Amino acid sequence: MTDMKEADMDGARLELTVDAVANGGWCVARHEGRVVFVRHALPGERVVAEVTEETARFLRADAVEILEPSPDRVTPPCPFAGPGRCGGCDWQHASLEAQRRLKADVVAEQFQRLAGLDLKVVVEEVPGAEDGLGWRTRVRFAVDRDGTAGLRRHRSHEIEHVTECLIAHPAVEEVGAERLAWPGAASVEVVAASGGDRAVIVEPVPHRRAAIPDVDAAAVLLDEGRRGTRALRGRASLTERVGERDFRVTASGFWQVHPGAAEALLGAVLDFGRPEPGEWALDLYCGAGLFAAGLAEAVGPEGAVLGIESESQAAQDARFNLRDLPQAQVERGRVEEALDRLRIERADLVVADPPRAGLGRPVVERVAGLEASRVVYVSCDPATLARDVAWFGQKGYRLEDLRAFDQYPMTHHVECVALLVRD
Repeated sequence: MTDMKEADMDGARLELTVDAVANGGWCVARHEGRVVFVRHALPGERVVAEVTEETARFLRADAVEILEPSPDRVTPPCPFAGPGRCGGCDWQHASLEAQRRLKADVVAEQFQRLAGLDLKVVVEEVPGAEDGLGWRTRVRFAVDRDGTAGLRRHRSHEIEHVTECLIAHPAVEEVGAERLAWPGAASVEVVAASGGDRAVIVEPVPHRRAAIPDVDAAAVLLDEGRRGTRALRGRASLTERVGERDFRVTASGFWQVHPGAAEALLGAVLDFGRPEPGEWALDLYCGAGLFAAGLAEAVGPEGAVLGIESESQAAQDARFNLRDLPQAQVERGRVEEALDRLRIERADLVVADPPRAGLGRPVVERVAGLEASRVVYVSCDPATLARDVAWFGQKGYRLEDLRAFDQYPMTHHVECVALLVRD
């Protein structure tokens, strides 16, 4: 291929041999000593890659021609996947088995690099998406100036107009948001709850009124930004079912998007945490109360569970969902602030499910100071999880076990549950 000056690499085409997978849906290659992060490639392949971004330290590129394919390469099932197309999926070109191996490699690499731990990781299939498609129960579509809905391209504000999303749950696709007109809308989110409810949440363009078409959903809500979400039709909450228990969840709030994820994670948390009757447990970042409910049932009326959640509506949902379990209480606030305000100095068991940014050092130190015999850490980001596990190690905790779940097939995302115990 023709060499390009370092200052003029954008758009250049490079012939590269692809090396290992990297966090974020990339693989690593090198060109004249510089690291190149390549999408749409697989380890071991020889590709022609087009540079899409240049920084002082590395290049980003898309594999636009596969010269020597990996045996793990498949034809993407989605016609909108590929270089320059929809950015919602990272691994449509890899078999499901290969995707899980790649995710396992990423988790292991993050723990080795950030925590100094050598792990053998297996990424488990989550029931409910055997072919890796039709699992996403919450999809947010961007809307262009013409009112046409689509999905963002990778690292771009540009919209890929799609006729369907193959990873969307069938109940989401039944709404047909991609095929309807949404004048005046900035985005449209479709949510299909496991209890059978379905909601559409419309975010209007600032200073414009969105014209909402007739949609096949029990609830239609308007996202008014700082003023919150207002129901135009139906209820502002949905029902999610896990086992024999129903959970009320605000339609615009957080719930696991894979239909089998909540049950799989709850099972992993209880298996690792081993809550016993009479114990005192904390559920940090408790959301709508999924883990708190399981913990409360396990510790029984002679035990106690405290859930802490900073988001107002989620805390209200959690209180509603735990109303039949008097041993469980929910406190609204930031974790470290609430623990200090309530003067919580000890616990038998701590469960934490923080956002992607992880716990961070101050919360790790505060949790470690509770001297719980077990800490169960649920994470959607292996990098921040590994970082926090290293900090727990400095406070006398070691990683006892780890499970990883393929909750997001076709994407680079992976969910982990870690068990930390006191030495």
